[in-house]
Formats: sequence, structure tokens, C-alpha cells
Amino acid sequence: MEKTQLNSFKGNPHSKMSIAGFLIALGIVYGDIGTSPLYVMHSLMVGNGGLEKMSTNFILGSVSLIFWTLTLVTTIKYVLIALRADNRGEGGIFALYTLVRKRAKWLIIPAMIGGATFLADGMMTPAVTVTAAIEGLKGIEINNTVLISTQNQVIIVTLVILSTLFFIQRFGTQMIGRAFGPIMLVWFAFLGLMGIMNLSSDWSMLRALNPYYAIELLRSPINIRGIFILGSIFLATTGAEALYSDMGHVGRPNIYTSWPFVKICLLLSYLGQAAWLLSVKDNHTLQQMGSAMNPFYQSIPSDFRLFGIFLSAMAAIIASQALISGSYTLVSEATKLRIFPRLKTYYPTNFKGQLYIPTVNSIIWVVCLFIVFYFKTSENMSNAYGLEITITMLMTTILLHQWLLMKRANRFFTTIIVSFFFIIESIFFVTNSSKFIHGAYITMFIAACLIAVMFIWRYGERLKDDNTYRSHFVSLLAFKHQLNDLRKDPSYPLYTTNLVYLTKIHDGYRIKKNILYSILDKRPKRAQVYWFVTVNVTDEPYTAAYSVETFDTDYMVSVQLYLGFRVDQKVNVYLRQVVNDMMSNGEIKPQPQKYTTIPDREVGDFSFVIIKEVLSPDTKISSLKKSVIHMRFFLQKFISPANWFGLSYSDVVEERVPLVLGKVSLNRLRLVRKDRSALKDIKIDGEIDDDDDE
Repeated sequence: MEKTQLNSFKGNPHSKMSIAGFLIALGIVYGDIGTSPLYVMHSLMVGNGGLEKMSTNFILGSVSLIFWTLTLVTTIKYVLIALRADNRGEGGIFALYTLVRKRAKWLIIPAMIGGATFLADGMMTPAVTVTAAIEGLKGIEINNTVLISTQNQVIIVTLVILSTLFFIQRFGTQMIGRAFGPIMLVWFAFLGLMGIMNLSSDWSMLRALNPYYAIELLRSPINIRGIFILGSIFLATTGAEALYSDMGHVGRPNIYTSWPFVKICLLLSYLGQAAWLLSVKDNHTLQQMGSAMNPFYQSIPSDFRLFGIFLSAMAAIIASQALISGSYTLVSEATKLRIFPRLKTYYPTNFKGQLYIPTVNSIIWVVCLFIVFYFKTSENMSNAYGLEITITMLMTTILLHQWLLMKRANRFFTTIIVSFFFIIESIFFVTNSSKFIHGAYITMFIAACLIAVMFIWRYGERLKDDNTYRSHFVSLLAFKHQLNDLRKDPSYPLYTTNLVYLTKIHDGYRIKKNILYSILDKRPKRAQVYWFVTVNVTDEPYTAAYSVETFDTDYMVSVQLYLGFRVDQKVNVYLRQVVNDMMSNGEIKPQPQKYTTIPDREVGDFSFVIIKEVLSPDTKISSLKKSVIHMRFFLQKFISPANWFGLSYSDVVEERVPLVLGKVSLNRLRLVRKDRSALKDIKIDGEIDDDDDE
């Protein structure tokens, strides 16, 4: 008998357009791209030789490149195209992969590369944004006192802020999160207002919207970096991928309504900084400041500068928080797609979707502190920032192409569009590649490590499944009578009321032989009900369903849990619901407890058995494959399977069994009599001891 129940989670409450959704979108989606004005114009100025090298055509061309990059990459590719490739409202490269993965097995490769590079490059976001914000305080008098006068003091304050930010993650950020939207609304309004104030002195700067100036700058000798200026221009759109990834938190309609406001404010800020640069490019005092002169802060009138610095610091913290939370979500999705090891996860608040992964938090924290120590200034950080995100964008473009083909869009038209974006992003990748020698090798190394972990985890499991020899599958139906006899046999003590094995059932009734070996041979385990539970991760993000098969018994149950890739895998909670449902339907007998703190308790105790495989010396596969499996087992030492399935506080037993892969030929022993004639050809330790033979 089989029964299925469905109980899918509802989508995000802010998936429909609303004022609340608009504010939440400002607070969650645009943190990264919204803090770009802190360092983009500064990077362009320093990269071209400083303020004294600024010219009208250079400034016009720079803003024109920024505008068309935001238009082509962020607006057209991500807002108008990518946001439509949602998985039940969820976005991001892993959500996109789940939509297209059935088209070809190789699509896992761009998904892994894109996810790893997105995580790696994002580790620099908190460091560069917070450092750039605090640098604005350097030399500023507060109550006739200069609190921060040196770069070392900037570094110390940055480290304190970052450490505090990472420390509070374990307590949850629900209350802080509620303030994100209003603060970012003020931030973007401030960007727009300051831009208008500076632009009012020279409205002719609006001609920068003409693409002629962008193309001309790439050809002009006044641009001493040539096409590599695009490395700095790209910083203006680094948050586009995060915009797509965070769609599930706010809903597509709210991004559609908020992005025009955000883009206008950003553009006004860049135009305002450009107009201000044009008006002061011959100012000797500012020229003497060199790279310490940041156009963003200097262009703010002195009466508003302190407020602007405080606001930019808040925006930087919000951008960092969004990156940290996004990293947890990305790792959680990769885990549930079985391309990343399962890490211990906490849910510090009742806020839907908020989670905390200590390992990820610690790694990002250490990397951020190292980046601040190593690069010291936001200028140095921006010179190494952006390379990996271009790779992520290229991988997203590859997956988007498959999605468009899956939607049966016009093949010729689709290829033209995808090729256009692929060429643009390839140019950005080439121009950003120069950042490798300026420090991007650090984040590239991190990305390479993440890709290696994903590869080992994914293909190590596949190698096990493809090469299994002795751990073959047997039919549960063949052992129905033995299990029934064991559960009724009083000569064996009751091991537990409900004995649960987390395993995979094939064809509805076939199971790995080592499961039955654990129950019957290794130590006969007497129980009232034997449960065989399989956790299936679905392509839909919020599925929560199960099916059961009892094999016409009341003591053998196969449970198939169907959980979305964004649903918590709390197996013990779900299993108790299944037991109660089955008791209500009379499919299994009540399990009243004589000794219990719960009145009228009808559900007995549970023991979970997890089989942990160890590679056997008898394994006969290639050295390369064996190395991959060894590395996968090495990674497993640092994680607990009990935490994978939410069993931290349950009764869990881990049993180790040998894993033999490849076809093994067994040597048979021959019986010999212990006399000299039989043993004359057998040497023990090199020779036969005559005294021992006598």
C-alpha cells in the first residue's frame, strides 16, 4: 500500500508588489551594487594617473561606460531576462541549474564554477565596502577632534566592525534586517540628491548618456589603460548577480519596481561626481592629496559630509550582511543539491529563510580580516575585485542559454542574444584578468578550492555508485519473515521501538545489503517497526511531501521524503508526523509508553542508524578514482551525518562498514599437511626452520 501527502510551503509573502516589498528589496537586493559609488570613480581616477590627468572627454567617457554597462548587463540581462528564469520564485545560479539540469549532465560544471566564484569574490565585498566607508572618516573633525588620521586606524576600525558583524550572526539579524530597507531608502535618496546638487552646476554632463563617448574613450589615447579601463567600470555592476540570487527573498515584481529608482539614484551619483571632478580637476590642493582623494566624499558639501560618511558606513554594513546571509543560502542550496558537504546549520530566529552556518561564517570572517590586513586600502582592494564575478556571469549566461532553449524560444534569436552577452562578459573577463597579479589570485585560489571540494563531493559519490561490487542491493520483500520473527523473538532484548535507517530505496523495494546485515547479522536489532527513510531533494524550492510503502505489513515502512532545496531537512520532526498520520489511519499500531513525561503518549522511541562506509583495501579501481574517494571520505571526517538530517538531539548510532569497489577476484586457500614434503616449496620468513618442523 502506498500513500502520498503533499504540504508545499507557500512562496515569499512579499512576492507581490507592495510598499513593504519595495523597502525590503532596497535592503536586501541592492547592498553590493548600491555601495559601488564609494569606489568606482575613485578607481577610474587613480587608474588613469590621478586628478591632474582628468579631462572632459575622459570623464564623459567613463560615465558613459558606467551607464551602458548598468543598462546592458544589469537591466537587460538580469532584470529583464534572468529574473524570468525563476524556480518557483527563487533565483540564483543553483536555482537556474535545477531548471535545466535534465537537459545535459555537463551543466553541473558551469553551476559549480559559477557558485564557487560567486562565493569567493563575494568574500571581498565586506572588506572593500567597509574599508571604503571608514576611509571617509580619515582627517574629518568631529567636535574639533580628528578621530581617524592614519590608514592603520582605518584598518583597526574596519577589523572591529567586521568582527562584530560576523559575531552577531549566531544570534540572528531579524531586528537589524527590518531596518535595512528604510536605511537603504535614505542612502539611495542621498546619492540622488548629492548627484543633483553637483550636476546642477553643469547639466551638460548628461550628454554622457550618449554611447559615442563610451566608444570614443576606449579608442582615445587619453585613456592610458586602454580596454583595461573596463576592469574599473565593471565594479559598477558587480551586484547584478546578487540581484538575481536574492529574487526569492523579495519577489520579481518588487525588483521590477525598485530597480528604476535605484538605477536613477546611482546614475545621478556618478554624474554628480563626474561634474564635480570636471570642476576641480585643476585644483592643486586636491591634486596634492593623490590617491587619498575620494571623489565620492569630497563631492559632498562639508555641511553634509559627516552625515554622508555615517550613512555610507551603514550602507556598507548592510551590503556586507546581505553578502554573508546570501553565502549561507548559497551553501545550503549546494548542500541540498548534493554538490557540497553538509555543514552544521542553525536557525537562530523564527524568521523564514534565516540560517546560520558556523563554518561558513568563520571562513568568510578570516578571509575578510586577511584581505584588510593584506591590501590595507580600498584602492588596493578594488584593483583586485571583480575577476571571479565575471566568471560567475559567464556561467550564468551558459545556463540561461539552455533555459531559453528549454522554453522553446526562437533558436536563432536566442543564440544572437546569448552570444551578445557572452562576448561582452568575455571582454570584461579579459580586462579583469589583469587584476590577478594585483591580488585577485587570492580569491581565485579560494574559488579553486571550493570547486575542488564540489568536484570531490559530487563525483566521489558517483564513483561509489558506479563501481559498487559487494555492497549490492537485495530485496526487502525477501526478508519480511525474518524481520517479523526477529521483532517477536523475546530471546533478544528490545533494541528500540522504531529503528530508522537513512538510506536510498531503489525500485520501491531494493536496498543495500549492508542495511540488512546491520539488522540481522552484525547485532540482531529487535524493534517494533523498521523504517527505511530516503530524503529526495526536489527541483522546486519549497516542496514538503512524503510517500509511504508498508509492503502489506505493520512493521516495515519505506518513507520517501520529498523536500525542496530550500527546505530544512529535519528528518526526526517529519518522521514523527508520518508516524502520527499512519497511526490515525490504522496502518501501524499505537506505541503506548509506560514510562514517559508526555501524557497519553502513543509514539514510541526512535533510534537512527547511519551506515558509514570505509574504503576497503580490497578495492580494485584506478589510483585516480581511489584518490577522489579517499578525499571524499577525508571531508566526511569533519562533518556529522546526524547534523545533515537534523538529528543532533536524537538517538543516533553510526556503524562502519567496508566499501569494496571494482571487481575483486578472491584467492582460495588450499589445505596442506604439515610435513616436509608438502611444505618444501613454501618458505616462511625466507626459509623453513628445521627445529620447528620436528
